[in-house]
Amino acid sequence: MTSFDYKPGTRVLFGAGSIEKLPGLARQLEFRRTLLIADRGIVAAGHSGLAADLLEREGIEVIHHHDFGANPDAAMVEAARAFAAGLGIDSMLAVGGGSSMDLAKATNIVLQHGGSIEEFAGYGKCRRTLAPMIAVPTTAGTGSDAQSHAIISRPESHLKMAIGDVQLSFRAAILDPVLTVSQPDVITATAGYDAISHAVESFVTKSRNPISNCFAREAWRLLSQNFERVLTHPSDLEARGAMLAGAHLAGAAIENSMLGATHACANPLTARYDVAHGAAIALMLPHVVRWNEPVAGELYRELDPELAKRLGDFRRAARLPESLEIPPADLDGLAAAAGEQWTGRHNPRPFDAAAAKELYQCVL
Repeated sequence: MTSFDYKPGTRVLFGAGSIEKLPGLARQLEFRRTLLIADRGIVAAGHSGLAADLLEREGIEVIHHHDFGANPDAAMVEAARAFAAGLGIDSMLAVGGGSSMDLAKATNIVLQHGGSIEEFAGYGKCRRTLAPMIAVPTTAGTGSDAQSHAIISRPESHLKMAIGDVQLSFRAAILDPVLTVSQPDVITATAGYDAISHAVESFVTKSRNPISNCFAREAWRLLSQNFERVLTHPSDLEARGAMLAGAHLAGAAIENSMLGATHACANPLTARYDVAHGAAIALMLPHVVRWNEPVAGELYRELDPELAKRLGDFRRAARLPESLEIPPADLDGLAAAAGEQWTGRHNPRPFDAAAAKELYQCVL
């Protein structure tokens, strides 16, 4: 049996209305002056205001930061640091999707250490104690609330870098499905497909182990049984809850296993053509499953006897694109960028630029 080292660092509070437990949780973690990070869409939906009101009723001061976009980059991290520097921040609350959670983690690092977030690419480079953090995910997607990594883009190339440290695990995550009902249909589709990909990819990586497989298998069960339901019945709280729990478990699977060729191919599509991450994942995942079949087929069949077909059905149900116009002159450079992605090293079948080119040709 594969060896593993498992130490969960995040307390998870799940259930409809669980956001009401935020003040008591914050008090336990000694929050007094909190930086609340949420994008403008989350502000418009009222979720950040609700969280702030709950904290302020308990006498916790809340400072808001909303000036950032999707796929946070190093410039957004620096802007958040400059905004919060000198304000006496002792804690952080991330409300929203992966962008809010990743920005909170990265901002925490540079607030405590100074310098550029790019200096912390890799794992275990924090030298100082970080402020305690709580996550309130409002989408069922990235699973960042279960991980000790932040994904931050480089402003010049838009390529993503992974920044990891044991301290980047949220001290607690509040999974309240009520907060996910307001997300736009396109976010339900792209974030949900991304969560599905996390379960599928983490289940077969070279780094998989009994712990990650346990999380990935249950994540797949919850996500695959409820994805189409939330697309057609977006107010179904039972299905929303299953998706939110499934996304968290898939994130925990990544934490203990990693990802593969699908994410390696998807990231350059987002960087170069501004394809939404979940849409890029949906383009690639069925093809990667077929391509990995010679070495991972038995594992895939544990999830579903016709996994690639099922994933294609999900893509069509979500109305996500099945092809992409890539200028022929771009293909070699795109494949080279995919071949350099760190996730590709964990793919069960050896993956490089030549493999990426083969996979990209499937979506032309």
